[in-house]
Amino acid sequence: MRELLAAGEARVVVCEVGGLGPPGLGAVDLLARLELTARRAGGRIRLRDPDPALRSLLRFLGLRLQVEGEVEEREPALGVEEEVEPGQPAV
Repeated sequence: MRELLAAGEARVVVCEVGGLGPPGLGAVDLLARLELTARRAGGRIRLRDPDPALRSLLRFLGLRLQVEGEVEEREPALGVEEEVEPGQPAV
């Protein structure tokens, strides 16, 4: 992972996690270590095909990993406008 990111050819490494089987703390530990290594090298990991139970477990433990096909939390989805409460000025 370090070598791939250090070469500067990629900033995001996609990890296929669809075949991990039932999620457990071993899988969470592995993904957290991969994300930490990627961040230290200036990149990120993105999960491909995570099991819904794995996503729930990651969320429960506070790990916010990117999932392929989802918009990042910091990026607004295209064509989506936030709604404002009546009487509140638009931002």
